[in-house]
Amino acid sequence: MMRNILIIDDDYHMRTALAEALIEAGYGVGSAEDGKVALESIRKSPYDLVITDVKMPYINGIDLLGRIKKEQCSLPVIVMTAYGTVEHAVNAMKEGAFDYIQKPFDTEALYGVVQRALGSESGGNIVCSSKSMQEVLMRAQQVAKSDVTVFVMGESGVGKELVSRYIHENGDRREMPFVAVNCAALPENLLESELFGYEKGAFTGAATRKPGKFELADGGTILLDEVTEMDLRLQAKLLRVLQEKEVEVIGSRYPRKVNVKVIATTNRNINRLVDEGKFREDLYYRLNVFPIVVPPLRERREDIPQLVECLLKKYARGMDTRVEKEAMNRLIQRSWRGNVRELENAIARACILSDYAVIKVVHLEDPNEGRESVVALSGDAVGSVKEMEMKLILDALKSMNGNRTRAASQLGITARTLRNKIKEYRELGLAVP
Repeated sequence: MMRNILIIDDDYHMRTALAEALIEAGYGVGSAEDGKVALESIRKSPYDLVITDVKMPYINGIDLLGRIKKEQCSLPVIVMTAYGTVEHAVNAMKEGAFDYIQKPFDTEALYGVVQRALGSESGGNIVCSSKSMQEVLMRAQQVAKSDVTVFVMGESGVGKELVSRYIHENGDRREMPFVAVNCAALPENLLESELFGYEKGAFTGAATRKPGKFELADGGTILLDEVTEMDLRLQAKLLRVLQEKEVEVIGSRYPRKVNVKVIATTNRNINRLVDEGKFREDLYYRLNVFPIVVPPLRERREDIPQLVECLLKKYARGMDTRVEKEAMNRLIQRSWRGNVRELENAIARACILSDYAVIKVVHLEDPNEGRESVVALSGDAVGSVKEMEMKLILDALKSMNGNRTRAASQLGITARTLRNKIKEYRELGLAVP
């Protein structure tokens, strides 16, 4: 289902350039030249994301952000400005901005923050019909009002970020910023500057001072999503932040004190990573003060009917779409290796295939099922499934002109998985973009 984004900027050329970049990436785009027009557009049309400039006539971007949050509190807003001051960034985050991006920025940075913003939508409250999820929420409530570090663990797609936001929203810091950082989506050299920020002139291209995510989250909560993807050097710096409650800004001679609640997540076997020397043991103990394990969907099948009901409200476009009994049974029985994220994709696809009427079993067929058997029947060895995987990835990279973020999105995999695959192919001697 196409996601719709509203761009607000009084600069015609910037609006046009942003619109073209987002349309090329497959998004639906609306635009407005000022805050007044934007508010009217938001009231008339459903948008999944808003991107707004700060310096505009009539209503500036920060004031507009506040008004949007009062009318549609769940609508994510990204604030952009050429006037990259710390004050603007902090004010934007305090008013509820999802993130803050400085002009000029490249399309890679734009696509990254847009994908994270759209991926952060919860679509409502956490579904907890099952005893296991009720226990998760009970633990989340217990830790919400304390400042101890929380480690949320679980498979990909189970809702770790949703649980993290639940902790923030039920704590004493809920009126302060919640800043999410996807440690798997950023390469090492960018992740450090994203986390800790840099001073003007710290390196070539650092034309202004950029506050890091820890500074933006000051007084609130920072989510280190997939923290186990962080390299060992950065792990050492993160350990210092947790121990000393201060960050070392790149290019600064003095550390800067921060007051943040830290929530970390991982979808990997942390004990194995520690044993293999890929994750610092001392950092693990610093993060694992209050562990919460989110169970996979296959272990809480009683949640599926309620989840489906919530997802229909999100994707059925106001139509009276329903799921027939046999189809619901099929949904309950499926293994859901991708958990809630996979279920969401299945419902979104089924709504379209059923023409938003009655979802039947035929509308729930997994487009990836049977791929291995098809290859085997074609006369090739089953091992050529690996070759097909490689071809799909290389074709996606080629069609996206080497843009890994967009290629990963097209393939339905994470940026980390794509990076690992590229590394694997290069080790085999293949020329990969």
